[in-house]
This record gives sequence, C-alpha cells and structure tokens, in this order.
Amino acid sequence: MLEKYIMIIIYFSILMFLGYLASKRVKSMKDFVIGGKSLSYWVAAFSAQATGESAWLLLGLTGMGAMLGFSTYWVVIGELFGVAFAWFLMAKRFKRLTDKYDAITVIDYMASRFRSKTNVLRIVSAIVLSIFVLIYISAQIDATGSAFETFLDWDYRTGAVVGFVVVATYCIAGGFLAAAWTDMFQGAVMLVCLMLLPAVAYLSLSNSGSIYAGLYAIEPGLVDMWGAGGFTLMNVAVVVGMMLIGLGFMGSPQVFARFIAIRSVEQIDRGKWVAMLFTLLVDFSAVSIGVLGRYIFTTQGVDPDSVLGNGAQNVLSELVEYTFPPLIVGIYVAAVLSAIMSTVSSLLVMASASITHDLYEKIINPALSDAHAALLCRRITVVFAACALAMAVVISILSPDRTIFWFVIFGWAGIAATFCPMIILSLFWPRFTERAAIAAMITGFSMTLITKFVIQDLEGIGAYFVALETMPPSFLSALIVGYLVTIKWPDPELEAEYRKDLASLEAEDSEPGVTATAPVAGA
Repeated sequence: MLEKYIMIIIYFSILMFLGYLASKRVKSMKDFVIGGKSLSYWVAAFSAQATGESAWLLLGLTGMGAMLGFSTYWVVIGELFGVAFAWFLMAKRFKRLTDKYDAITVIDYMASRFRSKTNVLRIVSAIVLSIFVLIYISAQIDATGSAFETFLDWDYRTGAVVGFVVVATYCIAGGFLAAAWTDMFQGAVMLVCLMLLPAVAYLSLSNSGSIYAGLYAIEPGLVDMWGAGGFTLMNVAVVVGMMLIGLGFMGSPQVFARFIAIRSVEQIDRGKWVAMLFTLLVDFSAVSIGVLGRYIFTTQGVDPDSVLGNGAQNVLSELVEYTFPPLIVGIYVAAVLSAIMSTVSSLLVMASASITHDLYEKIINPALSDAHAALLCRRITVVFAACALAMAVVISILSPDRTIFWFVIFGWAGIAATFCPMIILSLFWPRFTERAAIAAMITGFSMTLITKFVIQDLEGIGAYFVALETMPPSFLSALIVGYLVTIKWPDPELEAEYRKDLASLEAEDSEPGVTATAPVAGA
C-alpha cells in the first residue's frame, strides 16, 4: 500500500508544480481562458484528446469491453471518425475564424459568426453549457471517488473530496495553461499505462493462444462483432450507439477550445496526426484490457458484475493487481486519476470562462477590467467545482447502481448534441442563421433529456433507444431543426457577410508572404 501512496503523492506534486508554473504566465483574462493562444501541437493534441476521453475510457470503456467483448471495438472506429472529422475538416476553418473574430470562447465565435444584435444566443448557450458541464464534471468527480475506493479502499466521499481539492487548486492557480500542461502530462501517463497493461498481461498468460476459444466458451457473443445473438436490430442499435460516441469530438466546446488556443494553423496540421494516433492507441488498449479481464477472471455461467463490479468497471484495477507489483499499481492509480482530472480541469476553466466572459462581462458589465475578470473567473471556478462535488455525492446516494460509463456519456451527449450540430452547420453552411442556431441548441438540449427520461421508458421502442443511447437521436434532431429553421427564415444579409469572411480567408492564402495564421481584426 505504501508504494501506491508514494506514486500518488509524486503524481499530485507534478500537477501542483505545473499549476504553479502556469500561474506565472496568467496576466489577463485571455491568458486564463485560452493561454494566450500559445499551445504547441503536442500540447493541443494531447490536451484535446485527454479532455475528450475522461473517466469513461479507463473505467467505463474497459468495463464495457469486459461485458460485451469484441463488439466494443466499434467504439474505437467511431472515435477515430469523430476525431478525424474534427481535426482534418473543422479545426483549420474554426481556428482561422476565431482568430479573425478575436474570439476567446466558442460562444464568442458564435456571436461573431452570426453578427448577434441581441444577447439571446449568448444567454441560451452559456446556460445550456453550464448545466451539462455541471453534470459532466460531477460524473468525473464520482469516478474519482470510485477510483480511490477501488484501488486504495478509501471511503468514496473522501476520495471524491481529495480529487476535487487537487484539480480545483491547480485550475484556480493556472487556468487554461495549467489544464493544458497537466493534460499533456496526464495524457502521456494514460497512453503508456493503457498500452503496457494488455501487452504485459497477454504475455504473462501461459495459454494466450486460446483466448478466442476461451471467450467463446464463456459466451459466444463475446467474439461476435455484433454481440450476443449476432446481427439483430437490437444489436445494430447498440453498435450505432457505440460508434456515434465519437460525434462529441465534432464541436464540443471543451475540445474546440484547444483549436482556439493552438499557436497556428500549421500546428493543427501536425497535431491532427498526434490526435489520431493517441485515440487509436488508448481506445484500442482500453477495450483490450476489458476483453482480457473477462477471459482471465470469469468462466462460463459466471455473472461478470459479481466478479468485476457493476458494469465490470473494476476490470482495470483487477487486471493491474493481477499483472503488476504494488509500485506499478500506484502508477495505474495515477493513470485513472489522469483521465478524470484532465477532463475536470478543462471543463472547469471552460464553464467559469463562459459565465464570466460570455454572460457577465459581455452582457452585465462590459467595463469589467481584465484583472478583475480573471479574479472573478477563479472564484466561479471554485463555486462550479463545489456544486459538481455536491451533485456527485447526491447521485451516489440516489443511484448506487449507476455505471461510470453511462453517467459520463450522458453529460458528453448533452454537450455534443447541443453544440456540435450548430458548430458544424455554422462552419460549412453559409446560409445558417442565428435563429436556427438557437433552435438547434435548444433542440439538442431538450432531446437529450427527453430521450433519456421519456423515450427510453416507452414500451416497445424504448429498449432500442436505450441501446442507441441519447447522442444519435438528439444530435440528428438538432441538425434537422437547424436546417428547417434556416430554410423557413433565411437571412441573406448574414449569409453574404459570412461568405465575405470566407473569401477574406481565401484571399489571405493567395497573398504572397501572408500566412493563414495571421490574426485579423474582429469583424
């Protein structure tokens, strides 16, 4: 046990040190929110992907791999598609437009893109974002408590509070830079640990060549890419739901904040390959950990929940204890905390920036000084973190049978369905209007709740929507509503203005000696 504590103390010390270094560079609100647009491609890529993965990767996805087997690899394909779409098709245009508009948040970009004459867009987006970010952060804090409980036999609430204090401290001190730098470190820890565990566990098996046959003997569905029962309508719904988890990378504010903060468009060209490789390696490794754990720790007729915990979310800890000595186990505790804290820190900074900059500074007190804005942002970070901690504890009491995977995915789906369709349409469809953007966000937000708490309880079709989860129907509904409202109430003037913006970016590309990264005065 001592070895585990030594590694955790070292890990927390590194996080605090990075937060201290980042605090020395925070001189303004822009520094606190986007790090002065100074991120290199390595930091941006690791930070974006570590932020997007979170606790669901090490605890949730590994557990899902143990429960479902080979069909869970569809998640890897879906994640790669979502990451590729974001980095290869969206990132450059988004980066160049946010530079042109001098935007420091995603909501800033939206207000400039639509030439907002009222504050409705800012208010709706900030409120909706804050609600789902609160849910998402509480899910991560919940996972922190579970991690300490599983690995160190701590009381759940003690673990949740310790994780909350650490991440809140370095976020308050260093803001976005602290989140990004710690994400880089934590992403590296996650990557190494996830790749190492299945490889060592596999090599340690005396009968590694019979894994396929062993899994088939336990449950034939474990080795079927469509799951138990093969190709059925229900299994298709499950597979589609798993694949479309990757939609969340295509415009979620916590991910796209990295594109605003990255140093230049050229850095995106390099970072996209880092992001793709990182996603492939960590996702594939996480599913493989679950599959190996199911093979090692269960036999035919044994309920995996009884051996590996609810939703098999203890499979990582069991496989680590089985494979490595205590000192190495301590590193894996740090890896789990890395996945959690990298997401919590990014969400805290983003949420506090949204409330401070997009609501208070832009609407209530435009005369707010830069120094006071940064101070207010820090205070709101504390309040937001405390609210998330309280929510996590309440949910742990009300829903003791919850699984980390689906708790996290609900928050992820809510943010994605609210913002991703709107971001995609705003970037690639010049006709898209502000009214349509507001309608799309409200639809995505509402349908996430309706799907989860109404449609999934309906007789007959409800089971299919449980399998599909909330992301696909909510995302699709937002896209459809955004399209229909634009067609019904077009805005030719706004369309012409946005086409001018795009034309100016193309003109910059064609001018000798002018790079695509040069910022342009806000429109």
